[in-house]
Amino acid sequence: MPGQIISQPNPPPGPSHLPESIRDAAIQFDTKKFLTIESEFLTTSELHAIQKFRRAAHYIAAAMIFLKDNILLERQLTFDDIKPRLLGHWGTCPGLVLVYAHLNRIIKKSGIDSLLVVGPGHGAPAILASLWLEDSLSPFWEHYTRDRSGLTRLITKFSAPGGFPSHINAETPGSIHEGGELGYALSVAFGAVMDNPHLVVTCVVGDGEAETGPTATAWHGYKYIDPRESGAVLPVVHLNGFKISERTIYGCMDDKELIALFSGYGYQVRIVSNLEHIDQDLAASMEWALDEISRIQRAARAGTPIFKPRWPVLILRTPKGWTCPKMMHNEFIEGSFRSHQVPLPQAKTSQEELQALQDWLQSYGPHELFATKGSRGVVEGAPTEELLSIVPDRKDKKLGCRKEAHAAFQPIKVPDWTGFGVQKGSQESCMIIVGKLLKDTIDNNRNTFRIFSPDELVSNKLDGVFDVTGRNLQWDENSRGNGGRVIEILSEHTCQGMLQGYTLTGRTALFPSYEAFLGIVHTMMVQYSKFTKMAHETVWRHDVGSVNYLETSTWARQDHNGFSHQNPSFIGAVLNLKPALARVYLPPDANCFLSTMSHCLRAKNYVNLMVGSKHLTPVWLSPEEANKHCVAGSSIWKFASVDDGLNPDVVLVGIGVEVTFEVIAAAALLRKMAPTLRVRVVNVTDLMILGPHGSHPHALSADDFDTLFTKDKNIIINYHGYPIEVKGLLFGRPAVDRTAIEGYREEGTTTSPFDMMLCNHTSRYHVAAAAIRAGARFNANFSKDPEADANALMDMAKEDTKYIFAHGMDPEGTFDTPKFD
Repeated sequence: MPGQIISQPNPPPGPSHLPESIRDAAIQFDTKKFLTIESEFLTTSELHAIQKFRRAAHYIAAAMIFLKDNILLERQLTFDDIKPRLLGHWGTCPGLVLVYAHLNRIIKKSGIDSLLVVGPGHGAPAILASLWLEDSLSPFWEHYTRDRSGLTRLITKFSAPGGFPSHINAETPGSIHEGGELGYALSVAFGAVMDNPHLVVTCVVGDGEAETGPTATAWHGYKYIDPRESGAVLPVVHLNGFKISERTIYGCMDDKELIALFSGYGYQVRIVSNLEHIDQDLAASMEWALDEISRIQRAARAGTPIFKPRWPVLILRTPKGWTCPKMMHNEFIEGSFRSHQVPLPQAKTSQEELQALQDWLQSYGPHELFATKGSRGVVEGAPTEELLSIVPDRKDKKLGCRKEAHAAFQPIKVPDWTGFGVQKGSQESCMIIVGKLLKDTIDNNRNTFRIFSPDELVSNKLDGVFDVTGRNLQWDENSRGNGGRVIEILSEHTCQGMLQGYTLTGRTALFPSYEAFLGIVHTMMVQYSKFTKMAHETVWRHDVGSVNYLETSTWARQDHNGFSHQNPSFIGAVLNLKPALARVYLPPDANCFLSTMSHCLRAKNYVNLMVGSKHLTPVWLSPEEANKHCVAGSSIWKFASVDDGLNPDVVLVGIGVEVTFEVIAAAALLRKMAPTLRVRVVNVTDLMILGPHGSHPHALSADDFDTLFTKDKNIIINYHGYPIEVKGLLFGRPAVDRTAIEGYREEGTTTSPFDMMLCNHTSRYHVAAAAIRAGARFNANFSKDPEADANALMDMAKEDTKYIFAHGMDPEGTFDTPKFD
């Protein structure tokens, strides 16, 4: 069947077998109390204003999907008034408008500072309509004035070239969340309120989105919110029962099941479902929720925090596509999946559907909502004063104008990294040394810097930060209320979402992870990069800090784990982003890693990926040399080259910590086996320098590339990631056929570090053998039989493999720092 078969609109869930007593766990109101004409929650004038605001927003949202002319129905609709392509999602719009209208009222009444994060981002018509009504579009987009001209543009250009797209994005004022891929709204909201004690973020989670794994874990986000130092999230589960063509899981759960689920998560549940009096119900529920938030925060800020407080959640049950045509062609529309996108998809060609559209739009009474031509003292097309009476008077209180969403960047104070530099020639763990820099960064930025880590900080040897801070799990009596800067939760999705919310509201963060598992957030990172790309191109959005990923526990050294933990593919994911915003760094030693980390924490608007080792590795460069090397992105390492790298026969290139060690070891080996072979050793720390000039802001010019790699000599590259990534970067450079690239070959298991090099052909023996074969093309005198010499090296590799299998360890001295006479 192409779609869900239903026997009635808005079908109720089947009854569960849970006891009736579970209902006692939910918040119940005396309905008579909030249904009185002048209730303590909602006055008659507020009620009328909200209802008119909703009607106006419904009208605009529906018109945005359908109309290219006759936007106020001043004559009968014709086919020529209908857009050639009907694009948009109506089904979620009525619920979003309902929440937006009530947020406006309560903001005006209470003065709270609030953002709105919209999980059903495909409901852009509802949000854009509401933004236009409250006049939050024109301050950012001058052509979207609150008059007939601005309304015409909003309606006719929606989902059309030059207008707003069908989903919420960075061009939408007030947004901090790309509204495409589902699952991340709630974690973004939790990240936004961290260290923003004044802020309440209302987060609408659709019941379709609620089926995703990331959302399921994000419900635990409150367990990481300290009400003394942070704001609050008010989740609103918008339960309209349907996805594109099927009922939702939540839509098939009765109230008892929902109460049991969310009570188990730790929430106080209020179900809002009185359709006949939905405005009174929601108004009272929002008042209750904000009172509960205030109670929890007051206790914490007075020094008497509530352990395991039960924060409020609202479950809003409304029909899918509420207020659209109820039936068409003997099929249910309102209250069914058929209203998810375009309820009347043939309105351009079917007279029956066109008339239904006319009746639908007319049912909102647009002439009662918008000033008509000739109206005295008002601007034509402007919304009436009554419906605007619930909109906050102050511009900075409006949901679309909050500075936290577009102008809140607070640069952090990063200490001078050279003070943490280590001695050249020693062996140090990049992560331990960087942990010292991060420790002081935390100390200097107690309210603007956090680390989001999937329970791996100690394993990744970054636990030096715990000298000055702690973890922030509020449900653990040993870590709650201590201002911990570290969020550790074994959900990469939740870490990423919190990171996004924290960063887009003006702060800076770091996401360290095992290399193999950053790929879990690949598409989240891509969605975020789309948001930041558009933000970068949107003039009114200010800078934000960069999103900083630190990959360690890499495939090259998986001491406790095996093949499952060997996956460097996240590098390729970042390489595919818009070049202006993407950065990939593979610092070769501890000093270079310090320089790189310091730069990334201070950088703005980028997606930064840093890849390195947590194990002891040689420090090749002094702090001064490391600084110059990192600024350049690459350099000739004269200490490992013959005659400082002048006039080489072959160029050896290392990109990554462990594979660079093997290049240096190969150079030392060649110095003994083929002393007259002229070898140049190059290290690349900034991967983006390799691409053709103009392909990336960091790409080397043709002359600089030739100076580094020569114009004609063979290049042997030992790369940390998949070789195809470097091949893709080099495409477009001249004479790329002289380049041989080795990297991770999807070979591995729980084995020794050097065996990983051997089985992936990145060992010193493989590099040296390739250098001998390549060098023989330009220097026939260094060896009588280059092929025999290369084969001898491969025999040495076989001997080491035998040793490893026999003894379960690498030969002694394998990772001693190579020496050059």
